[in-house]
Amino acid sequence: MNAPIIDPLQGDFPEVIEEYLEHGVMKCVAFNRRGTLLAAGCSDGSCVIWDFETRGIAKELRDKDSAAAITSICWSKYGHRILVSAADKSLTLWDVVSGEKVTRIVLQQTPLQARLHPGSAMPSVCLACPLSSAPMIVDLSTGSTTALPVTVPDTGNGVAPPSRNKFPDGAPFTLTAACFNMNGDLVYVGNSKGEILIIDHKNVKVLGMIPISGGAVIKNIVFSRNGQYLLTNSNDRIIRIYENILPLKDGLGALDDLNKTIQEEDTVEKMKAVGSKCLVLFREFQDLITKMHWKAPCFSGDGEWVIAASASKGEHKIYIWDRAGHLVKILEGPKEAVFDLAWHPVHPIIVSVSLTGLVYIWAKDYTENWSAFAPDFKELEENEEYVEREDEFDLVPETEKVKESDINEDDEVDIVTVEKDPFSDSDMSQEELCFLPAIPCSDDPQQQEKYVGSSSKLIDSNYTGSPVSEENGQNGQAANNASSPLEEDTGGTQSKRKRKLSEKGLELQAEKVRKPLKLLKSSGHRSWSISKPMNYYIRCGLYVRNMLQPFTAMGIICPCNQTTNLFIHVWRKVSF
Repeated sequence: MNAPIIDPLQGDFPEVIEEYLEHGVMKCVAFNRRGTLLAAGCSDGSCVIWDFETRGIAKELRDKDSAAAITSICWSKYGHRILVSAADKSLTLWDVVSGEKVTRIVLQQTPLQARLHPGSAMPSVCLACPLSSAPMIVDLSTGSTTALPVTVPDTGNGVAPPSRNKFPDGAPFTLTAACFNMNGDLVYVGNSKGEILIIDHKNVKVLGMIPISGGAVIKNIVFSRNGQYLLTNSNDRIIRIYENILPLKDGLGALDDLNKTIQEEDTVEKMKAVGSKCLVLFREFQDLITKMHWKAPCFSGDGEWVIAASASKGEHKIYIWDRAGHLVKILEGPKEAVFDLAWHPVHPIIVSVSLTGLVYIWAKDYTENWSAFAPDFKELEENEEYVEREDEFDLVPETEKVKESDINEDDEVDIVTVEKDPFSDSDMSQEELCFLPAIPCSDDPQQQEKYVGSSSKLIDSNYTGSPVSEENGQNGQAANNASSPLEEDTGGTQSKRKRKLSEKGLELQAEKVRKPLKLLKSSGHRSWSISKPMNYYIRCGLYVRNMLQPFTAMGIICPCNQTTNLFIHVWRKVSF
């Protein structure tokens, strides 16, 4: 749709359900970086990749060793790899193009979420958030794991203490969430004390801490696509937006400089001072009336909108806020709970996963502005007196002459400079995978073999080259009484209904039996006189093949006259 036709006063967010995708019971979804492919994890352990432009299945990844439900899906930077976490405590890395499994690692706990390193094209490191243990860095090439700290250590060097399932005060912790920053050199972890920890995952060192008011458990933590904002979803039913003050590329170096400049004896106070210079609270979102819990919050592709689903069972509601904190839209779907949400990276499209396993696609309901077709046309609410211009009906109005004079035809048009792609990077080491070739689903090979075998037997037994047909032709017997080879191959497993002839049909059949076939004899062998070009008989043979193939396969029609036998003979030559 042309952009000028769209009403500019409409919000750039989805409004209605455009369609839905159905394939098994889907649990989670994820777009690739450009939004051309949509990956969905199913409850049977398979991962389906949809071509989002055509809404067709481009590839299905299925692991024979695992049939557990998928808990999360993550694309690599350029779309060549997909990381899948399952309920059987496994992490599986897939090659998207070939559809082959690269590696599979089994953890000690079920990973609820797994994210590939965003800074490398072919990542071998991922961040996993298990069910009841601390988040960990997993090396997919070796299978080694490194647990990350979930609280600020009391030691002055900031090195994480040995991993344990309880805080120093003895209270058990529950895993909340963790995510990489945009460059992948830092990990942001939220704990059950309501604290955001900034961790150097290579050295396993806490560099900063940001406490949340109220100390509620952090359930989700997500960065915007441009890395400028951080979203947290807490157990106090409040979604908070933080502005990232650190530089996007060298955040680790900036944190090291902050730690050197800030002089604090107390480790906790020093971490808080560093954290206050890294994240600043920007907005808070909540429903003051219903006080509902939120599920699967995320940013839009450009970071201008924030969405979250209601965690209430039995309702499919999606709330949309602008970044200023205003609730602009509530999308109401079917009476089904929401499992997962994803916003398209480029277009105003939301994808939601329901309790029944369907994926609903929410799109914008465009209102066309037809006055945009005529630049001088204006929509009037009421009649106005029109004053005719003096040159209105001239062949070349004066206004157009003025416009022509303003154009400098000698100016050179720049056709070399390419506009910067918002998705392009300086380290494009390999080509980005945007589309997959559509592979049509093949039929059952067993049925194909049966059909091909029965077809060949049908040709050999009923037409030229078969001694049975020659003997029947000499004796004047009809071939209609022979059973269909398809029925013989099935061995009675597939019952085929035969057409019962009427009395008149039986009489006609008897007449055909009594009439011998008139064949031209040449040196004792049967032959046909061909008086027309061969192309004519080839076309006729192809036509007869297409028309009679379904009937001959069922045993309903068994042609026996001279012309049809000729066409069948040509058909056999053409087909094989």
